[in-house]
Amino acid sequence: MIGSLCAIVLTLALVAIGGVATAQGTGEPHLTILPRTPVEAARVAKIRAAPTTFETPERFEANQGGAGTVRRRNDAEAFSLPQQNLDFRQQGDFAVGNGLFDRPWVTAPASTIASDGLGPMFNARSCQDCHVKDGRGHAPLDADNGALSLVVRLGRPVVPDEELARYLRSGPDPVYGHQFSDASIAGVAAEGRVAVDWQDGEKITLPGGEGVTLRRPEWTLTDLAYGDLAHGTAISPRVAPQMIGLGLIEAIPAADIIAGADPDDADGDGISGRAHIIWSPEHDIAMLGRFGVRATTPTLRQQAADAFNTDIGISSPLRPDAAGDCTDPQTICRTAFDGNDVQQGGTEVSGEMLDLVTFYSRNLGVPRRATVNDPSVLRGKALFHAARCSACHTPKFVTHRLADRPEHSFQLIWPYSDLLLHDMGAGLADDLRAGQATGAEWRTPPLWGIGLTQQVSGHRQFLHDGRARSLTEAILWHGGEGQASRDAFASFPPADRAALIAFLESL
Repeated sequence: MIGSLCAIVLTLALVAIGGVATAQGTGEPHLTILPRTPVEAARVAKIRAAPTTFETPERFEANQGGAGTVRRRNDAEAFSLPQQNLDFRQQGDFAVGNGLFDRPWVTAPASTIASDGLGPMFNARSCQDCHVKDGRGHAPLDADNGALSLVVRLGRPVVPDEELARYLRSGPDPVYGHQFSDASIAGVAAEGRVAVDWQDGEKITLPGGEGVTLRRPEWTLTDLAYGDLAHGTAISPRVAPQMIGLGLIEAIPAADIIAGADPDDADGDGISGRAHIIWSPEHDIAMLGRFGVRATTPTLRQQAADAFNTDIGISSPLRPDAAGDCTDPQTICRTAFDGNDVQQGGTEVSGEMLDLVTFYSRNLGVPRRATVNDPSVLRGKALFHAARCSACHTPKFVTHRLADRPEHSFQLIWPYSDLLLHDMGAGLADDLRAGQATGAEWRTPPLWGIGLTQQVSGHRQFLHDGRARSLTEAILWHGGEGQASRDAFASFPPADRAALIAFLESL
């Protein structure tokens, strides 16, 4: 089997390296797709075309999440509403999934098999611990705060045979695995602590005299309980992402995303987005990666299973190892009690429970846009396009026609992301490869809901590790393929910068 797998993945690698996306990377077996008619295809092309005027909003622009768009609340629950177009039964499934998402897991054995199996090592006791109010996590304020709602991924270079066997992902640290665990159950030593030292970086004076200092994090893993990291192991801290609109992103046609890729910059515009074609262990085929900071996961069900396993230490049908990310050298961790139970299908989370959490994650509604008619917002939108921010933050898509998911079917949505990998320059790079993504490549994050970050999450931290303390700082960190847009923004007079920020805050 390994031999055939390696042959398949080698073919996949050659396809991706050559910059050609073929049917190998457009498999969508998790969706029941109804083909678009030629008339529908023409309608989609017309409505997705870039605007030619910015004096008024585009049609349906306020409804960022299509027919499922929810009202824009003014409290911390703004990201926690179910899509507006769920039926009564679906609303029930959403509520049950929400309960499982919020559930704090406990050490096995416990009085209830439905809640035990935590760890043995973990980062959080529940999904909600990281995705607080279904919003963005945040980085530690200083060296004494711990990881909070941030995880640290680990990886090291691997030889080709190992890489093929791991579907082109980086290899784990031989002792600390793929993810650093800063918490553990009684009797098992946690791997250590995550610390950060925030350093003042580049100081920038913008037109009009506004001064901005970009803070740079220096991350360290301290109090290591199992010895030093292996030579060459890289670390990559990531804050938890917001949860809204994920089912709509999953429903975007892979072909439409791949059509936006230009890996060799054939048009010479300096932007060369790449589709991240990865191997799906869930479906045993090559698929387009859509989720994660480097687009390493193709489906939400896989994403949920991976998070249960590495973040909480909970097994599921897709990730059946009850020891989570514990490695063979961590013998006490590997032999600790687990919550696997025949009544749960032999794992700690049953297939039904995994499906309910996936359904919840898939159907968190996108809030309605604010102030779309405001002249300053419209001016900011025009500047967003003029600075070519829209070259990566693609405003809109139309989802597949889906036979079994009408709530996501044929919806005009406005995620402001092309979901492709882009080299963002040395300033944002780490040394951790992920699949075919280099340490400088990141998936374009969707921008919908970004204006509600403070309201929902209680902070204004942006970018993958929370280093940016404002949207202005986040823009000024852009390098590589984002350098030209960053420079355009940095050249704007104060009123234009304020207008562009007002546009982002309206999303």
